[in-house]
Amino acid sequence: MPSPRRASQSRTFRGRIDGGARGNPGPAGIGILIEDDQGGRDEIYAFLGSTTNNVAEYAALLVLLDRCIRRRAARLVVHSDSLLLVKQMQGEYRVKNPRLQELHGAARRLLARIPEVSFTHVPREENREADRLANQAMDERQSSEPLPEEVARLLFKGIQQGFSFGEGG
Repeated sequence: MPSPRRASQSRTFRGRIDGGARGNPGPAGIGILIEDDQGGRDEIYAFLGSTTNNVAEYAALLVLLDRCIRRRAARLVVHSDSLLLVKQMQGEYRVKNPRLQELHGAARRLLARIPEVSFTHVPREENREADRLANQAMDERQSSEPLPEEVARLLFKGIQQGFSFGEGG
């Protein structure tokens, strides 16, 4: 694995994200694989408790965006097997669910802080690593690291304003 210093200097990232819930709603987890243009690679997984699949998909996106902002990304390509999330983030589908509207709004605010972001829908077979990480979180009911404070606050307390994603880091 590249040294943290080398990886932190990169400004172009590719993120593979997945969120899942067993039972929908049920025990949920997220998996995120971040690769940078220097060969750096981060794997993140987190157990979310009980929530829906769509909330988990958005949680994975929020963690990815937060991490890339903290690393001063200039460009990010997001790969997800959630057609709903990709189409909503591209503005092709409306966000009707109030809970998803809240998460979508938070993601939009974060997107504004990265100069270039694109979304690509990929088949599940091409998202195996992120899926493996999400399943690891659900199987172990553990996280590789704490969720960013703002993401945790949004997911677990429903706070709708006052986000400072990635600031000061």
